Amino acid sequence: MAYKNKADRNYKHEYEAYQGKPEQIKRRAERNKARAELTKAGRVHKGDGKDIDHKKPLSKGGTNGLSNLHVKSKHANRSFDRNSDHTMRKNKPLKKKK
Repeated sequence: MAYKNKADRNYKHEYEAYQGKPEQIKRRAERNKARAELTKAGRVHKGDGKDIDHKKPLSKGGTNGLSNLHVKSKHANRSFDRNSDHTMRKNKPLKKKK
């Protein structure tokens, strides 16, 4: 459920319950490192409205190597297919090539 008013959102609790966990801190550091690499390479700039996307997600065994990174607009990187009731659609398994 989306928050209607940011004042209703308990950021301190959210950090303690999720974002402050060691695993999440590690993942955030990996994402920041990936952005720093592409900034150094001149492919993104601070405030340009772009996100760094991993072709193969870190959670699926991907790396922060330049060959696994590409630049996407924030909208393209953060939007997901949704059902008519606004819930996210489940990912469909890839069809195996014969």
